[in-house]
Amino acid sequence: MKLVGVVGAGQMGSGIAQVASQAGFSVINIDLSAGMLEKAAASVRAGMDKLIAKGRKTTEEAEGIISRITYGSKMEDLQDCDVVIEAVPENLELKRSIFKELDAIVKKEAFLASNTSALSISAISSAMENPERCVGMHFFFPAPIMKLVEVIKGCATTAEVEARAVALSEALGKTPAIAPELPGFLVNRMLVPMQNEAAYLVMEGADPKDVDNAMKLACNHPMGPLELTDFVGVDIMYNTMVALYEGYKDSKYRPCPLLANMVAAGLLGRKSGKGFYTY
Repeated sequence: MKLVGVVGAGQMGSGIAQVASQAGFSVINIDLSAGMLEKAAASVRAGMDKLIAKGRKTTEEAEGIISRITYGSKMEDLQDCDVVIEAVPENLELKRSIFKELDAIVKKEAFLASNTSALSISAISSAMENPERCVGMHFFFPAPIMKLVEVIKGCATTAEVEARAVALSEALGKTPAIAPELPGFLVNRMLVPMQNEAAYLVMEGADPKDVDNAMKLACNHPMGPLELTDFVGVDIMYNTMVALYEGYKDSKYRPCPLLANMVAAGLLGRKSGKGFYTY
């Protein structure tokens, strides 16, 4: 594998593109929004500047990483990729439409991966003529730092494609973990309900700082659950909780109403300037 495509130039998409480029791959990052592509390029450059300042990359190395990423707005730009990783919002119909289109465009030897954090790979790939080449590769935010990649095999995914996803994860410097095709997979099934419970505590009158300090001081968490929610995005966390609730039909996964209200009000955390805290 030499050429990696990434669909979506948001925080996750640009982060995955940076990871692939740092590992020596050529990368094509596409998005329909020119503004998002500009932000993605600026984000990668900012990441490189930080690494240079810390002495972890030379200027020449950083420029090489930046130069290996190209940007575009057409799916056709991905036709020669060896793998395409989708990183768009958690909307099943959106992902289904993207994979149907990718299946018709990208060369048949390539495999297609979804960065979904909770949705069924089988459901995503059901729109494809060749669902056997679809697999889940769930990176964690921020992708350049977090080491884990969950690899999820759908009902139609071949063992060969699963093995290629594992191999790619390792080539990217990540540690792969094989996850069952169940809502939330491994990490989010455990983590997001904790964040949801923290939101319930705030709705019931607790101070966000007290909630976060309790988990940091009693459980040695480096970041409290509400700080983490703001960091990742209140909307991302809420959508994942909705997927868990809809997937399991179990009341223990019911999303906190406060989260829905915050999303409706645009209080999305760090990226909007305000969530459980003000930035």
